[in-house]
Amino acid sequence: MPEFTVQSLLTTPCVAVQDVGCSGGHRHPDAEEHASATHLVFSYRGAFVRHLGRDEAVAEANQVLFFNAFEGYRVSHPVPGGDASLDLVVDEATLRELAPSALLKDGADLEFRVQRLRIDPRAQALVALLRHGLHAGTAEPLEAESVALTLVGRGLGPRSARAARGSFARRRLVDRAKLVLAADLSRRWTLAEVAAEVGGSPVYLTQAFQQVEGLPLYRYQLHLRLARALDLLGTYEDLSALSLDLGFSSHSHFSAAFQRIYGRTPSEFRRSLQRCTPAAPDR
Repeated sequence: MPEFTVQSLLTTPCVAVQDVGCSGGHRHPDAEEHASATHLVFSYRGAFVRHLGRDEAVAEANQVLFFNAFEGYRVSHPVPGGDASLDLVVDEATLRELAPSALLKDGADLEFRVQRLRIDPRAQALVALLRHGLHAGTAEPLEAESVALTLVGRGLGPRSARAARGSFARRRLVDRAKLVLAADLSRRWTLAEVAAEVGGSPVYLTQAFQQVEGLPLYRYQLHLRLARALDLLGTYEDLSALSLDLGFSSHSHFSAAFQRIYGRTPSEFRRSLQRCTPAAPDR
């Protein structure tokens, strides 16, 4: 299997969309590389870590990562199983129009101040709708462009996206917890087990996670599981089997959580994947 697979899904003057997969062969940071354009990377399967100097960012389905043009970085894959991401390159003038000025560095070049933002469930749904629609060939270019720009606006919006907060030490602790969860989405972790894995007390981990991500640890795990369901809905005939494979206690538990987060049942969302529509409720 090649280490990287890159499939171009859409190329227009406004936006380019690629589906990028990695086998995850390098557990530790590899050689420095850089992008020739600014990329917005929405991971939807697995996880990897981007190293930018002393700063690190975990890429998984709850985050969008910003790869500034010509900025040196390294990547590691501490979670086995590989990863996959939807990679967007937006025309600079369009991206400047969509990006809040607070996210951009001062200067003539377009550069993001932060490595990543936490995205909300609606953005996750847009990632799935865009990717499935382009792969299935059911999304016309105009429609796909509209969904892509809606996704970018959602992923950058001050009301729908959130930057990490807290001290450097707390952010590193939370990143370790994210990797623990991503390594085994189906496991029914206890707080004590996660805390033991990352080397902190349950109370401290709970407080740190809430401060850094703005969500309780259990809800963050739920969003990861449901984002994985978005990825797998088109491959499972039996949704009860999918719910059990993702660690839910029953199909009814899975279906209720999915509808609460995305506004549709899993069956309804699976049907919508063939239409690539941006209609997904705020949650």
